[in-house]
Amino acid sequence: MESILHRANTRGHANHGWLNSHHTFSFANYYNPDRMNFGVLRVLNDDVVSGAKGFGTHPHKNMEIISIPLEGDLEHKDSMGNVTVIKEGDVQVMSAGTGVYHSEYNKNKDRPVRFLQIWMYPNQENVEPRYDQITLDPQKIRNELQQILSPNPNDAGVWVHQNAWFYLGEFEQGYVTSYQLNDNKNGVYVFVINGDVTVDDQTLNTRDGFGVWSRVMISLKADSHAKILLMEVPMQ
Repeated sequence: MESILHRANTRGHANHGWLNSHHTFSFANYYNPDRMNFGVLRVLNDDVVSGAKGFGTHPHKNMEIISIPLEGDLEHKDSMGNVTVIKEGDVQVMSAGTGVYHSEYNKNKDRPVRFLQIWMYPNQENVEPRYDQITLDPQKIRNELQQILSPNPNDAGVWVHQNAWFYLGEFEQGYVTSYQLNDNKNGVYVFVINGDVTVDDQTLNTRDGFGVWSRVMISLKADSHAKILLMEVPMQ
């Protein structure tokens, strides 16, 4: 087994006042040549945005962008004409393709919004930009890995231009399960949103990340009540 461990306290960090962000991989002013990506997974940002603040209109191109709110309400506007609000329990995807502009703001003045922003390299460039979002059934992630993203538009969850699968799971202490890869050439990156988890023999805590490749299956055990995001992605 080949693996890489990213402890929560080793991530890049930027506090702009209105934005408090932790970067698992190199991003903006945080640069670490040993932490550029995990396969096609390029960005994993853990963002907290103050009330009524946010990211003004800015461009993206040829990137698959996934947002997963953890708390609060995030308002999205883009050049495709979408105006939406995403909240805890939602998953948003935007294929930037040939180019798109968007903005993201905390819709509430009195409380922060917390969300994960994830970027993946696509397997097709210059596609027509597209947007989608879904609302998850919270019952379906309890003691189960619920698929929230895949390469197939007909599967559960959102879809992307990449041979990738994402799952969310919330587990009671002591719960044990396993995950078999959809594609044996892929790797798996486990990000612990909350709690304590053992992946194979590696213990992980809140906001730790652990990547594994050259495996067809991994084991998962919740050492406390825990919530995880599992991302299976191509390694090249």
